Amino acid sequence: MKNSKKYSFLAVLFCLFISSKSVSQTNYTGVAMPSQQNKIIIDKIVEAVHYKNYVIDFCVSKIKEASAKEKWNEQKAIQITESINYKNFKDAVYNSFVVFDEVELETLLKAYESDTAYQTINVMTNNKVLINNLKIFASDIVKGKYVIQ
Repeated sequence: MKNSKKYSFLAVLFCLFISSKSVSQTNYTGVAMPSQQNKIIIDKIVEAVHYKNYVIDFCVSKIKEASAKEKWNEQKAIQITESINYKNFKDAVYNSFVVFDEVELETLLKAYESDTAYQTINVMTNNKVLINNLKIFASDIVKGKYVIQ
């Protein structure tokens, strides 16, 4: 009798332990984002390096490739092109700078604004994660995921 109580207590304890581990693995905290002040600095960096234009030009080139390959009519190409909105990609940009603190971001901004030689080296176009996210974003644009019906 004592052994059965002991085993049932251990079984209950084991079940509680397993269920608590299962719940802890499903908790999702979301994507890391910089502070509001850092977002302002990042926006200034984006402006200094003309990254918004780069994103739009990249998407337009992917649309042109897909349009030629799939023989879209002009109306579809225009509709897809009009769906490009940098705001839909902004969080990916913010996330790529989350590792930098305010001082580092300010230093980077000053370097871009003051040194013309430094302006030719774009930290955003050399960031592999951001490049991959841009490819995914452009692919989604081409697929029509951002077209408003």
